[in-house]
Amino acid sequence: MTQEQIGKRNLAIMWFANFFVAGSLTMVMPFLSLYIETFGEFSDEYVKNWSGITFGITFLTAFLFSPVIGRLGDKLGRKRILIFMGFGMALALFLLGYADSVFELFLLRLFMGFFSGFIPVSQAFISTQTKKEVAGKVLGTLQTGSITGSLFGPMIGGLLADSLGYAATFQSTSFFILLSGLLVLTVKEYRIGITGTSRKIYSSKEVWFHIIKNPILLNVMLISILVQVANFSIQPILSLYVAELNGLTNIAFFSGLAFSAAGLGNLLMARKWGALADRIGYIKILVILLLLSAVIYLPGAFVTNIWQLVLIRFALGFTLGGVIPVRVAYIRQEAPIEMQGEVLGYNTSLRFLGNVIGPLLGGFLSGWFGISSVFFITSSLLLLSGLILVSSMQRHPELVKNH
Repeated sequence: MTQEQIGKRNLAIMWFANFFVAGSLTMVMPFLSLYIETFGEFSDEYVKNWSGITFGITFLTAFLFSPVIGRLGDKLGRKRILIFMGFGMALALFLLGYADSVFELFLLRLFMGFFSGFIPVSQAFISTQTKKEVAGKVLGTLQTGSITGSLFGPMIGGLLADSLGYAATFQSTSFFILLSGLLVLTVKEYRIGITGTSRKIYSSKEVWFHIIKNPILLNVMLISILVQVANFSIQPILSLYVAELNGLTNIAFFSGLAFSAAGLGNLLMARKWGALADRIGYIKILVILLLLSAVIYLPGAFVTNIWQLVLIRFALGFTLGGVIPVRVAYIRQEAPIEMQGEVLGYNTSLRFLGNVIGPLLGGFLSGWFGISSVFFITSSLLLLSGLILVSSMQRHPELVKNH
């Protein structure tokens, strides 16, 4: 097989691996707060607060661990890292089904964080096999794998939870994570333009200097925090919002539907946003996506029924879902192949920091001021992210002329 054929085969395999990982994780995310309620008689504020804590603690571990994973991937190869993550995540998800207290759930979610970077590492894996001029399109294609999984996962998980119970759903979905690890065994790793003799090793100091000397690259990575805070602030309490709007009948299914609506919009547009960014510039598209997302998110505070919420989530998927592949494609342009894993590792770490802050912020804000307040704050953060990038472009136009 030629290198191009191997690349296409790897992309197809990793598409299905991401599909199973994202589908499995989103099977259980919508009802994490409902799972907590099965452990005892708790107040609404307690459930909302601990939903944010248990949701976010996974990403705290991942935040600390991601730069190490990125550097190990550059040195040892990302295939090994992906296999390690797939098998570890399957074990952690299986054990979640045996939790019988909030504290045990907290500890298991913390343990799960060591293995939660599968999808970002797979993006780095495919990125280093992709030509710069089509990076947005290829990474957008890969993104549709996780999107498709996220689209079906919540609805399937909701049906399983309603029929089998929450614990059994955790245990059964771990099989699909395991399948993703097995799929990775069949890929072939290579990096464009690098042979065993031409490969350069960068120190962490050199990687940091490369990031800092490019203010736009630095800002793109830093706003990852704000974007993820915005994206994850509503997720751990979305099922509670659905219950307020629609009652408790088939709550897990309707929560899954609300989750999946964003995935459908994302699926329809992620590849198109990536291809468009390849043509007219990654930074320009990022600004458009962030500002549009800010506008779309705000009406979520005023919905009066479940279908209005689903429609807003669907529209949000059109815009916010394009941010990740475009951002990774931009980093692909700005970082040498030999350091891309570590640069993307730092970017992933910042994303996970946002994933930690977002659920905590959403949980506590909803407990103090009501769920509608989360939409106001989220919209403001997305607007701020777009304005930061616009300001950075104006101060350093020479860095965006080709992006």
